[in-house]
Amino acid sequence: MHEVSIAQSLLDIVLSECKKAGYKRVNSVSLLIGEASGVQIDSLRFAFDIIKRDTPAEGAKLLITTSPLTGKCLDCACLFYPRGDVVFECPKCSGKNLRMIKGKELDIVEIDVD
Repeated sequence: MHEVSIAQSLLDIVLSECKKAGYKRVNSVSLLIGEASGVQIDSLRFAFDIIKRDTPAEGAKLLITTSPLTGKCLDCACLFYPRGDVVFECPKCSGKNLRMIKGKELDIVEIDVD
């Protein structure tokens, strides 16, 4: 379960930033997680709830927004949202010059502190 190490890294970053800015308590942490990131959101929440105990983030909530996998055809600029099978060509022009531009992120968007 790599979500435990992700939760620990997340907590380390949050507490470090909180300490640098002189805050004493973390209320919430907002995350953007891509649907193709490989992160199991329920497992991440569970791990974060356990490791935050007895820290300034003990009462903090994880606020998670998901980002859909988004592809772009570099030939015709078509944006598309792959579902299920692997995409080998653009759904609009059948071009093969594709790039996934969203959906793999794991970003801290905001930390709410006191």
